[in-house]
Amino acid sequence: MNLTRRPRRLRTTAAMRALTAETALRPEQLIQVFFVRDGISEPQPISSMPGQYQHTLESLIPAVRQAAEAGIKCIDLFGVPLDDDKDEIGSAAWDENGILNRSIAACRAEFGDEIVIMADTCLDEFTSHGHCGVLVDDGYDTMIVDNDATVELYCKMAVSQARAGAHTVSPSGMMDGQIAAMRAALDTAGFQNVSIMAYSAKYASAFFGPFRDAVESSFTGNRKTYQQDPANRRESLLEVQADIDEGADMVMVKPAGSYLDIVREVAEFSPVPVAAYQVSGEYAMIEAAAANSWIDRRAVALEALRSIHRAGADMILTYYATEAARWLRED
Repeated sequence: MNLTRRPRRLRTTAAMRALTAETALRPEQLIQVFFVRDGISEPQPISSMPGQYQHTLESLIPAVRQAAEAGIKCIDLFGVPLDDDKDEIGSAAWDENGILNRSIAACRAEFGDEIVIMADTCLDEFTSHGHCGVLVDDGYDTMIVDNDATVELYCKMAVSQARAGAHTVSPSGMMDGQIAAMRAALDTAGFQNVSIMAYSAKYASAFFGPFRDAVESSFTGNRKTYQQDPANRRESLLEVQADIDEGADMVMVKPAGSYLDIVREVAEFSPVPVAAYQVSGEYAMIEAAAANSWIDRRAVALEALRSIHRAGADMILTYYATEAARWLRED
């Protein structure tokens, strides 16, 4: 064949493929997610997320140390309170003695600025009804989340997390105006250097199922009145731009795998770093298929993470972070 261009020339050896790779995933771009549960004496396995645990305060520290030693530079903490501590407004979320703030403080005391300590800033784990905010009657016998009242509570939560030692707060409730309000609250409280990662394009996704096991959620129903419709694309760009205008330091798309088109579009215009969250359902599907020997677990997990990075994500929240960091170093 008389071919001028033979693209296979650049695939001939592992060294050649490494030389010509267009993207390179690094451990520093991965964020390890941890769950910390109150009232347990040893880590509890999460049945729908094999290999993941609800940690105690004591088991959290060595797990974070393992992540740091693998090359991870950021963790994201979710708190799981006692059922008796949940109420209608999620007040344990901003209690300095609440499980999430105690976890933040323990990590900051142990690791200082060695890693970025990020905290989930949402009420769903702390409310008795499992919604992400304050429920009110809409006048038609339907309970809905009150946007403005909820944002006020997010501000209290963000300031409490900053006091506990969080470097970054990450509001995930998809309330209108939450970023501007939280930025003002943090600045007024003297935490100008605490950054905000906005869950800017968070979809009302069926991929979140296993996460609700992880946080012992009491939630029933759906969150379609505040999380985005999976059918929509332009809406994401509007939401991201609004968060950037309000002062978000980083923006996020969640979930990642089924929304790579959104990740790509956001990355093309965002002046701030873009994150994507490989969520619990994505993780669980890989684990289930690997457990049945249908796929190569390590290869598929890394391929999925590289695809998210290739789409434009500067950083990826993933339950694979520590393992993947080790794999990347071995490779």
